[in-house]
Amino acid sequence: MTNHASTPLLQRLALFNAIECGNQYWNQQIIEFGIETVYEHLYLGVYSNEKYGRIVEKVQSFNADRAFTSIDESECTFLTPDDSRWPQLVDDLPCPPIGLLVKGNASILTNRSFAIVGTRNPTPYGVRVAGDFAAGFVDHEWDIVSGGAYGVDTAAHRGALVAEGRTIAVIASGIDLQYPSGNTKLFEEICENGAIVSEVMPGVPALPHRFLTRNRLIAALSQATLVVEAAFRSGSLRTARDAAELMRPVMAIPGPISSPSSEGCHRLIGERAAELVTSVPDAIELISAL
Repeated sequence: MTNHASTPLLQRLALFNAIECGNQYWNQQIIEFGIETVYEHLYLGVYSNEKYGRIVEKVQSFNADRAFTSIDESECTFLTPDDSRWPQLVDDLPCPPIGLLVKGNASILTNRSFAIVGTRNPTPYGVRVAGDFAAGFVDHEWDIVSGGAYGVDTAAHRGALVAEGRTIAVIASGIDLQYPSGNTKLFEEICENGAIVSEVMPGVPALPHRFLTRNRLIAALSQATLVVEAAFRSGSLRTARDAAELMRPVMAIPGPISSPSSEGCHRLIGERAAELVTSVPDAIELISAL
């Protein structure tokens, strides 16, 4: 074994590379024993190879030069909790990230921010509302956080950019892949003043379970979350519930009672899991009150 990581930064990067984001067991191990101990135990094979063989193998074969080359080629920065730019809000998560890869302006992750999420198949009403709320919050000097996906996410990012504000896209793939590829131009515009954030290494694909772990980051990076349009079982509801578990304000936009795209919002409002809002001043007043 010749790839021993000798510094806390390299040890954290080795674990970031080896452990699937949002893994409750390994997050608990890191919280309880620390990065150095968990890394050393994996590197030395103290953990069961039969149960954790893949992770042990990735830690033992970790090549720091290769990892930093892929990060540099993706034009991003590896942030750790020791960095002054680290968004401390994410430490409130039950499973905080081991690290974050950020492309663009990493310094804005500590700014006041507002999450706007919703369906990938919005109505024109949903697109307009997402854009209007994003622009309205930008006017009040908030940054906008969303998931970089088609639909409401795209409308929120564009609304912030049109208002000459900053926006953060939290994606479920490696930063070099920038999924979905149809938003490549949008991602480029976001990076001019804002940032793209990923919890996986470059080259890692956007698998379904990574969208769910990504959603918790959207909620954690934001002081409050708004659901614009969402189906009854939309993944956006997971983001809303993640935000609620963090004791952050959650809001939802009402829609026509006959619209499937608003069923998720109505569900949140009906279950008192979200406050009904109809304007930017309403939302800002609610956040201020809480």
